[in-house]
Amino acid sequence: MNQTAALALESLPGPEPIYQRSPRTLRSLQTWAIVLAGGEGRRLRPLVRRLFGDERPKQYVPLLGPASLLRQTLSRVGRLVPPERTVVVSRDEHAQYIAHEFPDGPAPHVLLQPEDRGTGAAVLFAAHTIRRWDPDATVAVFPSDHFIREEDTFLTHVAEVVAVVERHPERMVLLGARPTTPEPEYGWIKPGTPVSETTDGLVCRVQGFLEKPAVETAQRCLTTGWLWNTFAFVTTLPTLLDAGQEFLPAVDARLKLINAFARSRHEGWAIRQAYSLAPKSDFSRAVLERCPSCLAVSPLPPLTWSDLGTPRRVVAAASSLPVRPLWMTSGRRTVNALTAIFQGPPANLRTIR
Repeated sequence: MNQTAALALESLPGPEPIYQRSPRTLRSLQTWAIVLAGGEGRRLRPLVRRLFGDERPKQYVPLLGPASLLRQTLSRVGRLVPPERTVVVSRDEHAQYIAHEFPDGPAPHVLLQPEDRGTGAAVLFAAHTIRRWDPDATVAVFPSDHFIREEDTFLTHVAEVVAVVERHPERMVLLGARPTTPEPEYGWIKPGTPVSETTDGLVCRVQGFLEKPAVETAQRCLTTGWLWNTFAFVTTLPTLLDAGQEFLPAVDARLKLINAFARSRHEGWAIRQAYSLAPKSDFSRAVLERCPSCLAVSPLPPLTWSDLGTPRRVVAAASSLPVRPLWMTSGRRTVNALTAIFQGPPANLRTIR
């Protein structure tokens, strides 16, 4: 796993992979999953250092059970999409951690970015890679650091949103969480007019999007029907690439050139060149905040969801589990001791109703 991203891609399948389908697997052979695992998790470094004694990014740490957050995400996603159609986007610097995530059994495809160019580059790198094999694919994008307690409910909803996108291939459908607090560290989505529906409610056009607003603005969003952005979304590959070309042209132009060198001895060089020249970009700010006409939102059903971006959220999520992680039950590592790592009282877990 210390090889370049080019070598990591050598095992990509053809356009019609064969796998043993389970009742939960999406029926469409054109559905792919993109799992974003390239973040550094700097806000959680003190917690990780205290609990595990090292500097691993949070997605490679078993914060909420015996498996890492990335492994939990892949297990969840794997109930809908098989590994041969799952792409994990990480970093060269994380290769040592990735190597331990797939000890046996089928593994997803891993793209190793040579530099951090933000979520814009991560999403588009995966999209252009999938285009080589399945240019009309439906893609579901998932962060690797989320806590979702009611997984069956979540996966059923994702499958319904995939069906909506397959009926409306021009749409990019965000999964919106019903907010309980004026959280300034999340993106906020304002639903507009309906375009479709799931069993959990209407799928609506996005009328407004604010990424990490001020507390006062977040309070207004909370009281006027806005939703949290989970940064999980479903769209078609053509719609995603069109959005990249329109709103992230400099990033898209660099990354699309990589495919010309695919499976050649120059592919690693092409990836390094593309990343050295591409500007850093945030997908939420560059694309979602501009509210393109393709953008829609589907509210999640009642379930417990959290973005594990801060120590308080991690402690709150761990406290809600029926079997708490070992680090919460060993000696001085109590809730109070752990929350002392940061200032302020423990956060309440966001239970969406």
